[in-house]
Amino acid sequence: MDDISELLGCRYPIIQGAMSVICNPEMVAAISEAGGYGLLATGFQSDPDLLVSQIRAVRGITEKPFGANLMALNPDSPKFAEVLVEAGIKAVTTSAGNPKDLVSLLKPQGVKIFHVVPNVDNAIKAQDAGVDAVIAEGSESGGIQGYQGASTMVLVPMVVDAVNIPVVAAGGIGDARGYRAAFALGAKGVQVGTRFVVSKECISHRNYKEAICEAKETDTVLVERDRVRVRALRTPLSEELLKRRGDSTSMPSAESLNKAWTEGDLKADVLEAGQVAGMIKSVKSVREIIVEMVR
Repeated sequence: MDDISELLGCRYPIIQGAMSVICNPEMVAAISEAGGYGLLATGFQSDPDLLVSQIRAVRGITEKPFGANLMALNPDSPKFAEVLVEAGIKAVTTSAGNPKDLVSLLKPQGVKIFHVVPNVDNAIKAQDAGVDAVIAEGSESGGIQGYQGASTMVLVPMVVDAVNIPVVAAGGIGDARGYRAAFALGAKGVQVGTRFVVSKECISHRNYKEAICEAKETDTVLVERDRVRVRALRTPLSEELLKRRGDSTSMPSAESLNKAWTEGDLKADVLEAGQVAGMIKSVKSVREIIVEMVR
């Protein structure tokens, strides 16, 4: 099966990116209601009960399918995987590490697994681990970045040629042109993150949304955070972290991200966003974003 919509059980092959603390149930439900596939995020969670309550909240708004993202490096992900199975979630995305252990937990329960990869080698390893599809995420995307990635334009067709499972394109996709381009490169679907940050339903703070709408295509930077790099908007804080390149900087916490992303304190943490921020000029509803993308 290579039809992404059929694998996910949704109308359009559009997966919402896992945007950490701003994957609120209202936005997730709105994406699924509009025909995409909404995702809850568990990367900075440690309490399975919170995930249970979020799942219930989404189901209180929509009957359409939705899923969640599991970070392989998060030691609590196996617990979240059990919650998702018990809740009847049919498809998830996995990222930030080897998906093998999560595949062994989820696949026997009939859960479809889409693993995020930054290069061809990781895509082949993910296929060998038994995932159902890979999300080839170009280096222009927002959030966590690998150290050996490639741009979406180069990465997607190379991954398509290297694996025998469906490929989803991610990174730099924010309108109908990017959506169509992904299919021209051989992808069967897209993952969209930054564009949904600037949706009416997302709980991201007005300061965050305005910063994206005002950004140029050159207004993102790669910031060192512990063992990974993060693509974020150019702010005084991200500029300061750039000066400390090579020095040890800690990973963000749920508390610091909440202060920055939902409370608007731009000194609390960086504002993750992809280079596609330069194309985004207004706040729209999730439905408007998806309809314009697939029109």
